[in-house]
Amino acid sequence: MSEHGFHVHGPHDHELEHAAQGGHANEHHGIAGKSMTNQIAVCTAIIATVGALFSYMGGATQANAGLYKNNAAIKKTEASNQWNYFQAKSTKQALTEFARDAASDERKPALQAKVDRYEKEKNEIQLAAQKLEAEATDWDHQSEAQMHQHHRWAQATTVLQVSIALAAIALLTKKKWLEYGMLALAGVGVLVGAAAAFHL
Repeated sequence: MSEHGFHVHGPHDHELEHAAQGGHANEHHGIAGKSMTNQIAVCTAIIATVGALFSYMGGATQANAGLYKNNAAIKKTEASNQWNYFQAKSTKQALTEFARDAASDERKPALQAKVDRYEKEKNEIQLAAQKLEAEATDWDHQSEAQMHQHHRWAQATTVLQVSIALAAIALLTKKKWLEYGMLALAGVGVLVGAAAAFHL
């Protein structure tokens, strides 16, 4: 130390000061790295949770689609049975009409009454068959809507899985742009999931 208050650094003092500064810099870098790691870890946990929910919804909609398709098949079978019944009544009506035309005048009123009864029964059967066909079509549409929704959930889940993969790479490489990519993909996944929720 000189009389004017100046301190002259020796080589040893200089190395100690440099090491101290480097230590602070490394400590600061370590804190920043730890902060990034924690941030990515929290984001990954949130993305994984949302992805699990989307995956569950995807499975549920796929199950519903199969159930609705099965209901449609049942209604189609019931409708087919009704049309077969309708055909049987039509055949009976045609035979009765033939018998009526060939019968004596005394028997004609009774045979005509049977023809009228068959006609009435045919109309009822036809209405029942048409109703069952409409129900089958409705179940088919619901099944298709569920499958469309299932595909949306699956797309959203896939995007979130890619986002989690990017998070892992970002943790290993400490690249900030990969972290931004992870967040961007997570946002896209959530948007696709919202589209699924709103049947878009």
